[in-house]
Amino acid sequence: MTEDRRVFDYLLRLADSDLVLAQRLGEWVGHGPVLEEDIALTNVGLDLLGQARLWFAYAGEVEARFAEAGRSEDALAFLRDSGEFRNLLLVEQPNGNYADTMARQFYFDVWHQLLLVKLAHSRDPRIAEIAVKAEKEVVYHAERSADWIIRLGDGTDESHARIQAAIDDLWMYTGEMFDPDEIDTPLAEEGIGCDLRALEPAWREAVGSVLDEATLTLPGGTWMQRGGKKGVHTEHLGHMLATMQWLPRTYRGAEW
Repeated sequence: MTEDRRVFDYLLRLADSDLVLAQRLGEWVGHGPVLEEDIALTNVGLDLLGQARLWFAYAGEVEARFAEAGRSEDALAFLRDSGEFRNLLLVEQPNGNYADTMARQFYFDVWHQLLLVKLAHSRDPRIAEIAVKAEKEVVYHAERSADWIIRLGDGTDESHARIQAAIDDLWMYTGEMFDPDEIDTPLAEEGIGCDLRALEPAWREAVGSVLDEATLTLPGGTWMQRGGKKGVHTEHLGHMLATMQWLPRTYRGAEW
């Protein structure tokens, strides 16, 4: 596999995780527990959508180096089937109740910020540029989701029970974030990508610290679900994409 092909696949992983989580957060619009949260979730989703666009745009340019032409942002987002998506399994999990949504967001945000800090020093100047811009937004995401974990964990008996259940249920999807493969490893060695294994100690420390303050227990399970980065997904992604992609697939080539 050529370096350009690896970079393309790597960019899709970054873009797809942002896009899928943005779509999940968009599902809360009009359904948030209070107006302030409705708006806040929308803003976080828009941040992630903007980041996804930057990764997709660069992916299309890289694809043009080894294919007849590079696909556009819209083509990459709306005209690929679920097996072609490379997002983390974590982000495609359903919203569930508000505790489920915030546990998912918290796990991802802490990892996302650590990743972007490392990618800001990528040997690829475009990756570094996007990472620097994105990290400024993700700092807020991570602070906000951590605050919610503490509020729910150290709140009522019901909120504590719900957020602990969410933390436990989603734990099995976190291992994939630190599991390098034939795409991640060479790019990390070349200074383009990031050593995912090196992120795990800091992630566990940050997550554990917040859970301690929230009077919650860090899950101890070691069995992890994997496959999202290779296109093996849960049934939830297909259902989500059917909704997200309906318009551009029904009216091919339509423009606003």
